[in-house]
Amino acid sequence: MRKNLTHYDSAGRIRMVDVSAKPATVRQASASALVKMSPRALRAAKRNSKGNPLEIARIAGISAAKQTAELIPL
Repeated sequence: MRKNLTHYDSAGRIRMVDVSAKPATVRQASASALVKMSPRALRAAKRNSKGNPLEIARIAGISAAKQTAELIPL
């Protein structure tokens, strides 16, 4: 294992790293997506009785971004 990989121990197992002494930093991220579908699928999506699947996917993305610290703890 390379010595600069702080999240791994000498046996290559993942481990938590103490970051309590690190100063707080401001971080910003951006994301984008391209959805490709046939015209027929797009028409069907607009008539979906459970709601617009593209809007549901957008909300799911926002929810996932808000949970990043819990989903990726290391």
